[in-house]
Amino acid sequence: MIASPPWATRAFLLAAALLLAAEIVARLGFASSVDGRFDYGYHPTAGFQETPDGRVHLIRSGGRRFFPQSYSIQRPTGTFRILVLGDSVPRGVSVDLAYGGQLAALLRARGTPAEVWNLCVPGYGARRVQTVLRQALHYSPSLVILHLNNSNEFEDERELRRSQEFAGWHPKNWLMKSFLFRRLYEAKTEQVAWKLLPESIRARQGVNDADAEIAASMNASLARQWEERVRSETRKSVGLCDERGVPILLVTQATWSTQSGARRIQDAGLAELAQSLTNRHIAWVSMLETLREGDLPSLFADASHLKPPGHSLMAKALLRTLDATALLETRSGRQDTGRSLTR
Repeated sequence: MIASPPWATRAFLLAAALLLAAEIVARLGFASSVDGRFDYGYHPTAGFQETPDGRVHLIRSGGRRFFPQSYSIQRPTGTFRILVLGDSVPRGVSVDLAYGGQLAALLRARGTPAEVWNLCVPGYGARRVQTVLRQALHYSPSLVILHLNNSNEFEDERELRRSQEFAGWHPKNWLMKSFLFRRLYEAKTEQVAWKLLPESIRARQGVNDADAEIAASMNASLARQWEERVRSETRKSVGLCDERGVPILLVTQATWSTQSGARRIQDAGLAELAQSLTNRHIAWVSMLETLREGDLPSLFADASHLKPPGHSLMAKALLRTLDATALLETRSGRQDTGRSLTR
């Protein structure tokens, strides 16, 4: 009789079976949560859940904290479909109160059937915004509103490193291919190590994001690299829309502060980028120019995020720009057919 290996005890085999069962349950029962979970926003289709009834549901999955929304995959005939992409600023506090939702409401109020998809995710920089855009363009938008901000490149870079941490099939990565073990590792890092380690150790290990981001922003070479990335990725995003015949409204971020009792609002140099991209199919709305004459404390929730009245002013400025540039009529976008997640 062949003796069992010393490790093959009943307790070990039972534990292994339970872990395997838990892994199967997690992957089958919570597939939408598992899909792209450790891509940290770089998974191409995370957050877009298509169903056999011809609808696409925007869900919180794979590092994409979309507002829950549901739309027809095929754009309804005669409907002006607006996609808004960016970070937490255009996201707003809700789909309806954000400037994209208010713009759609203004269009409907004057008889234009319109719907808005709020595809904005907090902390997304130019590269992850483009990842979302590539998938979103399959849904035949009539207009893309692209909110430009250059303050999220640290997060984009950090999450890219995290997504690549256990890439490949080297034996050292095998354990982390398990959803359960990877989730435990993530929780240990975020909920234990990042919170319980002494400040000096956290700084050395690069987990003190606030300090690390400040240090990175003061690195002139790195700042120039990130600025160029914003420019390069934004041009690529504009090119993707142009290939599909989709008009674009660029919105440039503005921030405000009080210095020596005086209120100061600025756009961090984004105006030059937006202006260089405008043509008869690409228009530009500046937050700085739209809001500078208003009562800034009543329009801004903090240095960069808007209150609903600020979003309302932006929506009206967007509508004026649509009318002035005729983007409502110039291009309709190419109509896709079929299910897009299988492409």
